[in-house]
Amino acid sequence: MALHVRGVLLPDDEVRDLWLVGDRVTFEPVAGAETISDSGFVLPGLVDAHCHLGIQYGGRPIEHVDQARELATVDRDTGVLAIRDAGSPYPYPELDDEPGMPRLARAGRHVAAPKRYLRDIGVEVDGADVAATVTEQARAGTGWVKLVGDWIDRSVGDLAPSWDPETMAAAVAAAHAAGARAAVHTFSEEGVAQMVRAGVDSVEHGTGLSFDLIDEMARRGTALVPTMINIRTFGKIADQARSKFAGYADHMVALRDRFPSVVRAAHEAGVPIYVGTDAGGGIRHGQAAEEMLLLHEAGIPALDVLAAASWRARAWLGFPGLVEGGRADLVVYPEDPRRDLTVVRAPRRIVLRGQVIR
Repeated sequence: MALHVRGVLLPDDEVRDLWLVGDRVTFEPVAGAETISDSGFVLPGLVDAHCHLGIQYGGRPIEHVDQARELATVDRDTGVLAIRDAGSPYPYPELDDEPGMPRLARAGRHVAAPKRYLRDIGVEVDGADVAATVTEQARAGTGWVKLVGDWIDRSVGDLAPSWDPETMAAAVAAAHAAGARAAVHTFSEEGVAQMVRAGVDSVEHGTGLSFDLIDEMARRGTALVPTMINIRTFGKIADQARSKFAGYADHMVALRDRFPSVVRAAHEAGVPIYVGTDAGGGIRHGQAAEEMLLLHEAGIPALDVLAAASWRARAWLGFPGLVEGGRADLVVYPEDPRRDLTVVRAPRRIVLRGQVIR
């Protein structure tokens, strides 16, 4: 049966009627459609543009596809109807088109330097093998590759790039040649500079961004997914490391403390910013609304936060929003989230693939 929704459609800011026929949106009336919402504020389904369905809370790989399904359901039930998995040690392609599952854009496994990332999560390779490994992981994903651009180097006691600039540039080129976009995990100043100049498509975290580099990202159209929830854990990371790596600990705290100003500057410069929680590992799923509020707290206007979590993020990932012929994914809020962004914590209605979730 076709479904009918009426409300203030964002970002159009007009009271509109739309009909959901199967998994498609139309603005042409459909006789006999069931009205499931006749008021409120209607947005295209939310997006978590950086999470990990293949990693359990606590940092271990999942062991069965049902665990990925369960984690995706946690996100779905908060209104997140599209997910970019930014690296998974466990493949779950059977969920790509499964009814009831959010739209998925997946990277393969993280590509990391030996002993320079979380144990058992990434494929760890020396520089000579990075490009070939990227090509392999592009085939394992659906349009994305995840690179670990930096991590703690215990020999120097601080963050350091994973590989030299030439290797990083070759990795990005290999991803593009394989038809994939390249996302990079990076905390450090040197690591993010090398990866932006290598032509990476999205910077994940990006705590080391300088204002000059932000301007370069804006010129290139390089996206930033700040994962501010994750950055708030840096104090705990520093406390755990301080006895052995005091310099690293101090660096992580300094990166955390300056990060809201970095995010605000990126927004003001016109860098595309998208909402991502980094759920999986140390962050629990279902927190996209909290990430949105942190972005707003950093100085991004509510309407731009909504765009970063909804229509712009969906367009970036290739999931059309509430346009004629678009995907039948939407959330309805009882009050205007532009006036009070906290309402995104409690959607009144969620529809995914043309089916009412609640």
